[in-house]
Amino acid sequence: MEIIYAPKFLREYKKLPPKAQREAEKKEALFRTNPFDTRLVTHKLHGRLRDFWSFSIGFRYWAVFQFGEGDIVYFYSVGNHNVYQ
Repeated sequence: MEIIYAPKFLREYKKLPPKAQREAEKKEALFRTNPFDTRLVTHKLHGRLRDFWSFSIGFRYWAVFQFGEGDIVYFYSVGNHNVYQ
């Protein structure tokens, strides 16, 4: 699986607390092996984000992504529930 990080994702990731960054790295490793592992709480988004998916990074943070062609995944945003706005 190839993950492409949007510039927005990288900016938001840098703003996460160090503990959340470490948890995000663990969840990304899990995502790479199985994007639908139940520990990720992966789910399809709705409304204006209907083309995107999200997975949990702990209880407070979420990563928003989109499946691309083949094995490419685009990570667009990361943060608290404001990522859905």
